[in-house]
Amino acid sequence: MKRLLLLFGALVLLVLVPFLLWGGHFERSMTLEGTVAKLRAAGPWAWLVGIALLLLDLFLPILGTVVMSALGLIYGWVLGGLLASLGSIAAGLLAYGLCHRFGRRAARRLAGEESLREGERLFHGELGGWIVALSRWMPVLPEVVACLAGIARMPLRRFFPALCVGSIPMGFVFARIGEAGEERPGLALLLSAGLPPLLWALFRGVYRWRAKRGDFGEK
Repeated sequence: MKRLLLLFGALVLLVLVPFLLWGGHFERSMTLEGTVAKLRAAGPWAWLVGIALLLLDLFLPILGTVVMSALGLIYGWVLGGLLASLGSIAAGLLAYGLCHRFGRRAARRLAGEESLREGERLFHGELGGWIVALSRWMPVLPEVVACLAGIARMPLRRFFPALCVGSIPMGFVFARIGEAGEERPGLALLLSAGLPPLLWALFRGVYRWRAKRGDFGEK
């Protein structure tokens, strides 16, 4: 377990390094007004630029919630929420896919085979989906958890629904914040934190029911 925590810490450090180096610059430049202006400068491709920024959040200290709010301000909370959700889901899938394909060897060298098996047990079990869903509204953790899920080879049929359960409420809530121009969106943030576990519990109920029927070939 200690070496698994070491792997987690190494991934957190990789995510934090860009913030430590350039986070201040990005934070000053990525105000809501400035981000909206940059997206609008792209004309009809503003939506694509917004999604691209959410993908770049994997590698650069992009303020993803500001981008989501900007999409909501430009397109309204419905379309903006869909775009923000799509960008967050795409970012999670990219992190999962890259680490699923390329990260396991490095993780084995750092943490060892036994720690990888511990990670597999964690992400293949009941708790794995909760971790993925809840991580989406937390700072730093979305990228780290998606990478760990990929390294642990969490089944895509479990990872993807959990990713959507966490990303969709987040996308719509921050798009609504952007549309409304709220300065202190306490209630919206509370909903963003509370909806993922409720939706994931609903999904797990459906998943278990279908598993008992043998739809997934497992019990």
